[in-house]
Amino acid sequence: MDGAAPDPALPSSLVLAGAGKMGASLLDGWLKSGLDPVNVTILDPHPSEHIERLAAERGIALNTAIEAIRPPEVLVLAIKPQSLAEAAPSLARLVAPHTLVLSILAGKTLAGLAGHFPEAGAIVRAMPNLPASIGRGITGVVASQKTDDAQRSTATALLAGSGAVEWLDDEALIDALTGVSGSGPAYVFHLVEALAAAGVAAGLPADLAERLARGTVTGSGALLEASPLSATALREAVTSKGGTTAAALDELSGDNGIGPAVTRAVAAAKRRAQELAD
Repeated sequence: MDGAAPDPALPSSLVLAGAGKMGASLLDGWLKSGLDPVNVTILDPHPSEHIERLAAERGIALNTAIEAIRPPEVLVLAIKPQSLAEAAPSLARLVAPHTLVLSILAGKTLAGLAGHFPEAGAIVRAMPNLPASIGRGITGVVASQKTDDAQRSTATALLAGSGAVEWLDDEALIDALTGVSGSGPAYVFHLVEALAAAGVAAGLPADLAERLARGTVTGSGALLEASPLSATALREAVTSKGGTTAAALDELSGDNGIGPAVTRAVAAAKRRAQELAD
C-alpha cells in the first residue's frame, strides 16, 4: 500500500480492461489510494512497458485468460470507444449481477452499455480528463438506476484517486461535460502553443516565448485555484482601463473572439461524443 489506510469503499476485486494513458493513470491513483494490487487484473493486448513493469513489481495479474477470471466486484472499461463492440462479447463473460461496470468510454451511453453487458446490475459512466495522470483530474459521473449507494461510493473511491469527482443527475449533461473538462486540457495546451507562437511573431526567441507562455498559464491556473475570486474578477483585476491588457482583450472579444471560438469547440466535442454513442 502506498499511502494511509485504504478507503473501505475500494473493491475487493477489479478488472481493468484497457491500460492506455487514462487506464494507467486511474490504476496509479487506485494504488496510491490503497487498493491492494493482488485484487487487480489488467487486460490489455498491447501493454506499455510501464504497465508490464508495474504488474511485475506489484503482483498485478496481466492478461489472464478471461475464462480463468471470476466475475469481479468492478469491471472498468478503459478501452477505445470504437473497440467496444468487438471487445464486449468477451468482457461480458466477466459480468455477474453483483458486478459494477465502470466505463470511461466517451459517448457510450448507459443504455448502450447495458445492451453490451445485460447481466450487469449497476453501470456507472464517467468522463475523466488528462490531469488525472498527476492526480489533478476532474471527472463527471452518472449512474444507472440500479446502482446502489454502496456502488456509488465504490465508484467515487476509485475515481477520487485521480482528482475531483462531480456526480450528475442527468446523463444528457455528460456529453457537454466531455466538451468542457474531458477535452478541455487540450484547449489549454493549444492556448500555450498559440501564445508562444504569438510571442515569436512579436520578436521573442522561441525558447523564451515557450517558457513565458507555459509559466503564464500554469501560474494563472495556480492563482485561480488559490484565490477565492472568480475567473471574471481575476480577469478584471489584471485589466487596467486603457492599458495593454485591455487592448489585447479587445482583440479577443467580439464575434470572432475567444468566447465564441470556445463555444464552438465545446459544441463540436459534444457533437462528436454523441456520434460515438451506441
